[in-house]
Amino acid sequence: MLATLIPLFDDNMLVCAYSVFARKENHFLNPNFEGGARYDGAGTVHELEVVSNMGVATLSGGKEVFVPVNQFSIFAEISLQCTVPSNKVVLLMDNSILPQEQFVKRVKELKEQGYKLAIRKLPIAEFENYKEILSRCDYILLNHAKIDISKAKVYFSKVYPNIKLCAVNVDSQEEYDVLKKDGGYDLYEGSFFRMPIKESETEVSPLKVNYIELLNVVNAPDFDLQKAADVIGKDPALVISLLEMVNRMALNSEITSIRHAAAMLGQKELKRWINTAVTKELCADKPSEITRLVMIRAKFAENLAECFEMAMVSQELFIMGLFSAIDIMLEKTMQEALSMVQVSKNVKDALLENKGDFAKVLNFIKRYEDADWTEVSRLMVLENIEMDKVYEAYLNALKWYRDLIPSK
Repeated sequence: MLATLIPLFDDNMLVCAYSVFARKENHFLNPNFEGGARYDGAGTVHELEVVSNMGVATLSGGKEVFVPVNQFSIFAEISLQCTVPSNKVVLLMDNSILPQEQFVKRVKELKEQGYKLAIRKLPIAEFENYKEILSRCDYILLNHAKIDISKAKVYFSKVYPNIKLCAVNVDSQEEYDVLKKDGGYDLYEGSFFRMPIKESETEVSPLKVNYIELLNVVNAPDFDLQKAADVIGKDPALVISLLEMVNRMALNSEITSIRHAAAMLGQKELKRWINTAVTKELCADKPSEITRLVMIRAKFAENLAECFEMAMVSQELFIMGLFSAIDIMLEKTMQEALSMVQVSKNVKDALLENKGDFAKVLNFIKRYEDADWTEVSRLMVLENIEMDKVYEAYLNALKWYRDLIPSK
């Protein structure tokens, strides 16, 4: 099993839901799945298996999850496969589900069971033919490049006033800004929120400069605990977070100072905590999904270390994941951002030049995040990686993030 989550944003860049995409088999090892055999077991919604195993709290922070269904799986015993509340599940249909009596009847049944419904890949010319299905949909996903949103907004507000419009394939910040300004869409899906910074536009704020100083202290070889503690002391939020964590670890010990707290953690744990806590603070003025992205990416990279026969450098891979969006955090180009922080050559080569062994791991993770299962499957074959280990590594990263930031 492979599974990943793709976020849907609103006008304020807040994540409102996630689409879950999964694949059960490695098609490179089982090429027959590219033919008619791809319909074997089609009555099972594999994404629901992921949702049920993880729960919406861990998987999406309690937000709605969009689960794809096709012309076969829509007739599955969805209520038996799904163990989470039905109102948290949006069944995402496509144009393989036709406006015919058996499908319309099934859509009505699912709606009565409490599931929300969405549809995608529906040509404009088919809107009228699909009225029995569209009238029961909560969302419609539209390719913004192929539709006039001003006309679509008028049409849907009159004919289907309760349906929310979602723009898909939004691949740049500029596209998102234009679509948001024009109005009409309720949600947006695409890679625009994580696009690299092409050129610097602002100076790094004094507070972020302090965070960078702290990162450089703890990522230096054999760093000084007292120096790290003194830098932590410059930021009240970090001080509170550190003391809360240490107090949980040492219930019967009285913490007398920040230096004392740092000493109790020790070098290894303090470095790990600082890298994650500081990254969270660096993302504070960015969409919440950036924090989630880099945290899960970091833990996923660490968890994949053994799969790529790189277990000895798992901590470096963790750092690579954390810093993989540092250009966005600092609003600098990646080259400028990495010149401000102390990272290993392995990390720098991967993030700047897409070279070296670390780059293989990062490329794998990015393809995984995009649900590019064909490329992920190819890479697993090349690296002799078992699918189940990848799935376990990803789910463990989700659980780690849930426990790290339980409020998300």
